[in-house]
Amino acid sequence: MTYLLLSATVMALVAIYAFLMRHWWVTKPLVGTAAVMLTLTAIFDNVIIGTGIVAYDPEKISGIKIGVAPIEDFAYTVLAIVLVPSLFNFFRTKL
Repeated sequence: MTYLLLSATVMALVAIYAFLMRHWWVTKPLVGTAAVMLTLTAIFDNVIIGTGIVAYDPEKISGIKIGVAPIEDFAYTVLAIVLVPSLFNFFRTKL
């Protein structure tokens, strides 16, 4: 399985979840959060990949990179941006 296929699967699930939870979203904070989190992901992923702490099999990545970090690495950040606030709201209303 390639990282692109794994990321596409994760992003499809995130899209379905985001659609189902859209009534709980407040867009302005999510845009700010996304800007900060994606910037930090770009910085720190480049550091850990550039220093050799993490390595990706070149045969399994799409080849699209931001610095030395493959674009697939950003799918998990997008997942966190969508999932964490909506789960927080879900559990807050259930308690």
